[in-house]
Amino acid sequence: MDITKRQKEILFAIIEEYAEMAAPVGSVTLAKLFGVSSATIRAEMAKLEEAGYLVQPHTSAGRIPTDAGYRLYVNSLSEAMNHASDKPREDNPARLLSDGDDRSTRAIELRINAQERADFAIRGAVDSLVELTGNLGLATIGDQLYLAGMSRLFTQPEFMDTNRVQSVAKLLDNLEPWLREAAPGEPLNIFIGQENPIGKTSGVSLIISKFRSPYSDNSYIGVLGPTRQNYGRVMSLVRRAGNMLEEVYNA
Repeated sequence: MDITKRQKEILFAIIEEYAEMAAPVGSVTLAKLFGVSSATIRAEMAKLEEAGYLVQPHTSAGRIPTDAGYRLYVNSLSEAMNHASDKPREDNPARLLSDGDDRSTRAIELRINAQERADFAIRGAVDSLVELTGNLGLATIGDQLYLAGMSRLFTQPEFMDTNRVQSVAKLLDNLEPWLREAAPGEPLNIFIGQENPIGKTSGVSLIISKFRSPYSDNSYIGVLGPTRQNYGRVMSLVRRAGNMLEEVYNA
């Protein structure tokens, strides 16, 4: 179901607000942002809900994004990243890409350059991603999967539910063999919620970048976090981490 430009802007605003506040977004907040009445916003939100991009968790609550809503948003971000040198279209949230700022990039670069061994550099890059995003970080180092930041991940409000924690654990238990089999073709891959091949009910997004290392042409670095996150910033940082590792340790 097609949506209008304004409906897309409202959807993206809800995603960004929800990422920051971790609470359903109501019409009053959006009415102030868009300079229209709450009734107008509620009507647009109802259409977005009908289209499957939003859901209302409680009768009197605001809306939160669905996996489909996040997918539309991430696709717009990916397009903006791939055409960063072009003038961004108004309906692309390209401005978020600048959130992966130079200071954060330098922090990753310093960790990488401080190490002579490639495996230490990859671990350092993962540790930087954990610190910068608050997500769980991961990377393949030869036949091993390096994980860091699990405690950071489970402090997120989404994981107060023990069933979700168990689902994340199942995903992590099967992640390494899946990465070997999947070998995604794109430099940056995002798997949102139920798109994940395992742990479909865990409510997490997996953002991974493929790079060439001394160990493999199909090495991976990335993060795993709740579907509610700052995709623009995280996608940018993960891609930059992969690019920097490939530049320094190109096999």
